[in-house]
Amino acid sequence: PGKSVCLLTLLFPLVRAMGKVNPNVSSSRRKQRRAHFTAASHERRIRMSAPLSHELRAKYGIRSLPIRKDDEVMIQRGEHKGRQGKVICCYRLKYCIHIEKLTREKQNGATVHIPIHPSKVVIQKLKINSCRQKKIDNKAQEKANAGKYSSDKFSEASVSAMSTID
Repeated sequence: PGKSVCLLTLLFPLVRAMGKVNPNVSSSRRKQRRAHFTAASHERRIRMSAPLSHELRAKYGIRSLPIRKDDEVMIQRGEHKGRQGKVICCYRLKYCIHIEKLTREKQNGATVHIPIHPSKVVIQKLKINSCRQKKIDNKAQEKANAGKYSSDKFSEASVSAMSTID
């Protein structure tokens, strides 16, 4: 009678048990928004990542990459869903990309490119140079190494060897 119990803790007991995993990252909405809107250009590049198509994902073994000029993309969401084209500009200041042949006409007759957020597109074809290839290889290698240790702490061979020690 004296204690007030939150309804959510009764309905979802795991919510209370789960929490922030990384202590160096804030879960505060205010701090996340500030980080987003005041991010430097090199941080915005990472934030402007787009998922790869299923074919590229199978080929390179990674899920997403920062988008760049001359990548070919397909729009997945919004009014222009299904349209394909080449990225002609990555506008980091506004967190958007411009795609060729995706324009509209203004009231005064001028044509302007329609800004699209990179998370709303899928990369169909990558513009590869040696630097980007190294980054793809490193990312795929990190992903492969992460899978080795996350599933089991000890292998069966080491466990059986430990049982014979006694």
